[in-house]
Amino acid sequence: MAEQPKLPNRQSPFSEPFQAFIPQGWAPYAADLPQPLPATEFAPARRAALAELFGDDRVVIPAGDFKVRSNDTDYRFRPHSAFAHLSGLGTDREPDAVLVLEPTDAGHEPTLYFKPRAERTEAEFYADARYGEMWVGQRESLAEMAALTGLSCAPISALDAALSKNADAVRIRVVREADLGLTSRIDEVRVEAARERGSFLADDDALAVALSEHRLIKDSFEIEQMRLACEKTAVGFEAVVASLPEAVRRGRGERWVEGVFGLYARHAGNAVGYDTIAAGGDHANTLHWIRNDGELRDGDLLLLDAGVEVDTLYTADITRTLPVNGRFSPAQRQVYEAVLAAQRAGLAAAIPGARFSDVHAAAIRVVAEHLAAWGLLPVSVEESLDPTTGGHHRRWMVHGTSHHLGIDVHDCAQARQEHYREGVLRPGMVITVEPGIYFKATDLLVPEELRGIGVRIEDDVLITEAGNEILSDQLPRDPDAVEAWMAKLLQP
Repeated sequence: MAEQPKLPNRQSPFSEPFQAFIPQGWAPYAADLPQPLPATEFAPARRAALAELFGDDRVVIPAGDFKVRSNDTDYRFRPHSAFAHLSGLGTDREPDAVLVLEPTDAGHEPTLYFKPRAERTEAEFYADARYGEMWVGQRESLAEMAALTGLSCAPISALDAALSKNADAVRIRVVREADLGLTSRIDEVRVEAARERGSFLADDDALAVALSEHRLIKDSFEIEQMRLACEKTAVGFEAVVASLPEAVRRGRGERWVEGVFGLYARHAGNAVGYDTIAAGGDHANTLHWIRNDGELRDGDLLLLDAGVEVDTLYTADITRTLPVNGRFSPAQRQVYEAVLAAQRAGLAAAIPGARFSDVHAAAIRVVAEHLAAWGLLPVSVEESLDPTTGGHHRRWMVHGTSHHLGIDVHDCAQARQEHYREGVLRPGMVITVEPGIYFKATDLLVPEELRGIGVRIEDDVLITEAGNEILSDQLPRDPDAVEAWMAKLLQP
């Protein structure tokens, strides 16, 4: 009889008769191997492009491990974005897995190390709450995972030996933050191999930058996934609008909105791509309002910033500011139309060959012009736009207009400034365009009728050879079109 595992204090010991009985009478596992996941057609080219940057190095990309929510309860697992991008695995695959790109004379050989399912005769099958089939469902065998990913697969138990092999002659690079326990083990290997700590930290930083810049331009599969995410998100927005009367009636309407959108995100994709912002009234003026515990009131605006993350982990990021009762008041429309004008300027600037920063410059100029026309700026528009001595307009729009978007909601975040903020827009890039104006209820410099109004309009934009494509164009932006769209959805 195999040695019995150490069990948590909530689990009764398993008797020897039970251990003899439990493996009996199960249907065999399917003989046919699964079909490859859709992303596996594109992942080899991604790995090859990365490997070219680190020709003689062993590159280690962990999926990551579970993160504790409280006590023995973990957050839902999501793999590290670099792992998902390079392996083709999405949804909740594959905790504790590690992709290793091993340098060889013929180029890098990728191997996926993971925990394959145990035989039903092993205690893991029934006693292991992390990996056991009775606890978390049927896991893949080595052959099944190889069929899904197109990768050579090995058990995770073989990883340490693979990492230690020739460590004195091969530089190792690892995504440090993905799995801290693994990173610590790799650091020990590198110290034993006499590599200086300062050197290997720099190696890892260079890898992190490369992985971010590697995703700046999306391939055709990624672009289609972004389109899909935007389509699914639009359906979720429609469901929210249809439920607004119920959100008002029930109270704590921001939570109702968050829940409705979350339902659609889980049903249509993997989850929400980030915590939904469902900000009613003055809450819209808190840029990252995710508490979502406020009321929705007739006559207020709802700023909804939300995105569906599809199963491949690509996410939309869309914001619409909507009148809860379906009709903008004159003051709300005044602010809304100013933001829409700013967004249109930003969209016009989002073309190939322009700088990423040009999008913000175009949008924020329009914002400043409106603020000046309303008598809010203490200086001229040009003086406010001066980056050294100005910035007065930022009181009412402190954030940037754009960010890259993809498998992370703020994608490519570790790219160098010369490739990001000061980089040139190129076909295949996906960015947001999201200006706003935020008049806090406590802002005494703002006319009383405008206080408490916050507006943001955000769309997801693909840079194309000819200009751009608004991937999120399913949702209206023009205020008259917004009212007409809402009227149809709010009909009893």
